[in-house]
Parts: sequence; structure tokens; C-alpha cells
Amino acid sequence: MSIRQMFLGSIVKPGFNPLAAQTPTFLYNLFSFGQNANGCLGLGNLTTYSSPKQVGSLYWTAIAAANNNSSFGLKNDGTLWSWGNGANGALGLGNTTDYSSPKQIGALTTWSKINSGEEQSTFAIKTDGTLWSWGKNSNGQLGLGDTTARSSPVQIGALTAWLNVSCGTYHASAIKTDGTIWTWGANSSGQLGLGNTTAYSSPKQVGSLTTWLKIASGGYATYAIKNDGTFWSWGRGAGGRLGLGNITNYSSPKQVGALTNWLTIGAGNYSIFVTKTDGTLWAFGSNGSGQLGTGNITAYSSPKQVGALTNWASPSSRRSTSGAVKTDGTLWTWGENGVGQLGLSNTTSYSSPKQVGTSTTWSAVSIGGYYTLALG
Repeated sequence: MSIRQMFLGSIVKPGFNPLAAQTPTFLYNLFSFGQNANGCLGLGNLTTYSSPKQVGSLYWTAIAAANNNSSFGLKNDGTLWSWGNGANGALGLGNTTDYSSPKQIGALTTWSKINSGEEQSTFAIKTDGTLWSWGKNSNGQLGLGDTTARSSPVQIGALTAWLNVSCGTYHASAIKTDGTIWTWGANSSGQLGLGNTTAYSSPKQVGSLTTWLKIASGGYATYAIKNDGTFWSWGRGAGGRLGLGNITNYSSPKQVGALTNWLTIGAGNYSIFVTKTDGTLWAFGSNGSGQLGTGNITAYSSPKQVGALTNWASPSSRRSTSGAVKTDGTLWTWGENGVGQLGLSNTTSYSSPKQVGTSTTWSAVSIGGYYTLALG
């Protein structure tokens, strides 16, 4: 075992089954590649790179690459860091300044999860279960009861029961420890799942079920997995992004097929990925640049298997680029590659997954607008 894989404790590892008990994992270095607008690669410059470059020398446990070149990472000491585009207070640093190297957000050492969305809005959860947000808030997507932007983290309500959070295009969704789903923000396509198209600037519960396990917000749509392994979607159906075999909008959760073995979700703007408990990877939605990884540029309105392998974990997608880590620790990317965001040392786009280098120590990947962050 290398020193950078030192034992940490209870951070979740790729391939981890959320239906089983949580187990220990390791620490990883941070790498970035692709377009470096606003310094989003965190390398202290504005240079574009088409192969992975290490960001600093410290250990990281989680990453989030946003659509608008704002980047975030959690270190092993519980501190939260950001860099890149600071417009609308997106970096949470109390200003609107761009930074090309990681800057610590406050002085707290109690951050545990981070998620950033399409339009400069970011969410984080602390170890005490409180939920915090900052950045753009034009549609009430920060969940703070107003539409005022924030440049520093602000707590959403007073609850200490938040488990996971995900930010989409002007809306957000979260799961509490009691298995309930809550949504807020823009709702023009019913993406909040509340049976209407009314926007809300504070969290609203979706139905009354307490069986939700996973949540992901995408482009005007939301996706979730229940603890029985069923997969559900709602919101805008254009491009087949709901996986329901049509392009219809739905303002309440609809089950995708009848299977009960769905495991994880990677929701992009208009292209969605889901893994099953058997390790297979499935995709649906827009595919103009081959971002579904199905070997073509055909859009699909129902889940389509990506290849035949059974060792996929941690899929991520944004704009027209996608990536995933396998359970063997290898990193794979595909889709649009005009600025080297696939990390393959070229600018060629691919409609099937391509391995990034030969390393088998990758832990997670997060696709940004035209760049990629990865832990390895």
C-alpha cells in the first residue's frame, strides 16, 4: 500500500454498496485536466492540460467540479477548499474573486460532503448533519427562503438530519436520515416532484415516503433510488432525460422500468448514468457528442447498457463529457474532448469509454463544464 492510501476511517469508497454496511477507505491525491478557465484546475495558472496534473501535495477525500468553472474539495482534516470562478460568490470565500489555487473556506474542520451544480450554486453537509449553501440564488435554489446570492456558507434551516444533497440547474434536492426527499428552487418542468410547477425557495418534502436512499439533480430533472433498488425520475423529459421511454414532463416521481437492482446515479445536464448492483453501467438522454458511451451519437429515452463490463462505479457527467471509475481503480472518460477534458493527451472526442493512463488507484471523478477533477 502506498503512503497516499493511508487509512482514514469512514469515507465511502467507489464500488461501495449503500445497501450494505459502511466500511473504511483511504486518502487520495487530487488531479485535474482540461480547460483551465478562471483557474478551475487549481494549478496556479490558466493553462489548459489534456492529461492529469496533480493539484498540490495534500490528501483529499471528496471533490466537486461545477458547470461554471468553480471547483471544490474536502481534505482529510475536514476542511473545505475552493478555487476557480468566484462570480456570484460561488467559491464561498466571502467575495467574487477568481482563484487559480485552492483557498480554504472559513476555518472549520467539520465538513463531510460537497456538491456543486450547473449555475454557481453549491451545497455542503457538516459532520453534525447540518446543510449549508452559497453562491447564485436567482430561483431560490439555495433553499434559504429568498433569492439573494450568498458569498459565504449559510445554514439551511436548523435541522441536523441531512444525509445527501445534489444541485441541478437552478434547483436542488436532498435526502434526510429518515429516508425522506426534499426539493427546492426552480420548478418550471416539475423538477421538484411536488405535483406542480411552483418554485419554492425553502425545502419542501416530496410525498410522504421514508424509503429514499440516493438522490441526484440534473438539467431541470431529478433522479432517485429507493432502498428497494427501484429507480425513479421526474421533471423535464426533453431528450429522453427521464429514462421513461418518452419526452414527457412529469411533476411527480415516476418509476424507470421495473427493476430492483439500481445502485448509483450520475446526473449530468441532459445525459444520465446509473449503475446496477451487478456492476453494469447504463445511460440515457442526449448523446450528440457520444457522451452516453454507447459507441454512437444516438439519444436514448430508456436506459441503454454501456458495454458489457460489470465493474463500474462512480459515474459523472456534465455538458457533453462523461467519466467513471471502475472497481479495479481505473479511470475512464468519453464524449466531447475539444479542450482535453478527457485526460487522454489529445483533443479527440470518443463515443466509447477510454482509459485514462494506466493507474489503478483512482477513487472518484467529477466532470465540470469543460474540465475534470479526479482523486487517485
